[in-house]
Amino acid sequence: MIELIQITNDPAFARRCDALDGMRLWVDLERLGKAERQAGRNTFISEHQLDDVARIKDVLRRSQLMVRVNPLNSQSADEVDAVLARGADLLMLPMFTTAGELRAFSTLVAGRAPIVPLLETAGALATLNDWVATPGLHEVYVGLNDLHLSLGLRFMFEPLASGIVARVGESARSHGLRFGFGGIARLDEGLLPGRDVLAEHVRLGSQAVILSRTFHQHAVSAVTDHSFEDAVAGLRQAESDLGTRTRTQQEADRARIAEAIEGVAARLAAKAEATA
Repeated sequence: MIELIQITNDPAFARRCDALDGMRLWVDLERLGKAERQAGRNTFISEHQLDDVARIKDVLRRSQLMVRVNPLNSQSADEVDAVLARGADLLMLPMFTTAGELRAFSTLVAGRAPIVPLLETAGALATLNDWVATPGLHEVYVGLNDLHLSLGLRFMFEPLASGIVARVGESARSHGLRFGFGGIARLDEGLLPGRDVLAEHVRLGSQAVILSRTFHQHAVSAVTDHSFEDAVAGLRQAESDLGTRTRTQQEADRARIAEAIEGVAARLAAKAEATA
């Protein structure tokens, strides 16, 4: 079962997620440099606060709580201490570019919680072999949105079509680490439909995926609205069905999905050129 990661600072919604199998909750504290990186793009910048860590942790009974902190900076030691004091189970480090940064972060954490390095820069990709054996790592997660920008690509799933994601997954597994990537929309939504994204997660042996904003956009805190739970159930059924494919079927799907990704990238490039 692939672990589904839900970003939220809403305790009522977190409680609903916690009632489902195979969920991980995520409080997002990253701020440094993010507004500048995402300027002009329709991307989400979290407004989560430090106290949200304890608020979400307090309602969880089964799910782990992951907290994305800021990129390594002069205040990182204090931030790590504060997040751990409020109950974080996993710490995610974003926007690192070198092995030295990740090792410095590992030293600050000092084994108090597992670390999830978020591979989302060209530098982190280029130095993968230098940092993947860093002490304290739990999972390598590929952040496709920032990674594709760092690589100068047009569409966030291009690193999936090119084999980059597969290479990262192989490296993670060779060091006994979990592996996940990207975000997923509902099964039949998205420029690359969620069903195709899920098919690649299953093929590559991914163990984690973030539920995108569009996945839960209709969900509300009221327990009488089960649209979110129904969508998760549909995802789980599709995951099970995709797991029965033969290798030949998986390869046929891989080729079809890669062609679809390349088609989207070409259309986005043509649109950008027309409006330049």
